[in-house]
Amino acid sequence: MITLTEKAVQKVQTLQQQEGKAGYALRLKVVGGGCSGYSYSMDFEQSPAPGDTVYEDQGVKIVVDPKSLPLIENTQVDWADGMTGAGFTLQNPNAKGTCGCGHSFSV
Repeated sequence: MITLTEKAVQKVQTLQQQEGKAGYALRLKVVGGGCSGYSYSMDFEQSPAPGDTVYEDQGVKIVVDPKSLPLIENTQVDWADGMTGAGFTLQNPNAKGTCGCGHSFSV
């Protein structure tokens, strides 16, 4: 299962409105790259692709492709807004290591 904190839900819904994509699903994906081997990718999609796993948390649909799912299963998405910057953070229990910026990980 993929979950969102309340702050993440609020930010996702704000971005959906700003981008004219209300009701779209949040695509969470793992891509190769970054200083630790894998990076996270997030975008909005109108509908899931064949084979996607679909979750819903607090009214936000989340879609994950079959290759990414084992790498991010049970991850929690949060929104952090602080003096050093703002952005989504992912608490991924499958990550064995992360880089200093928190945007890439290894398994």
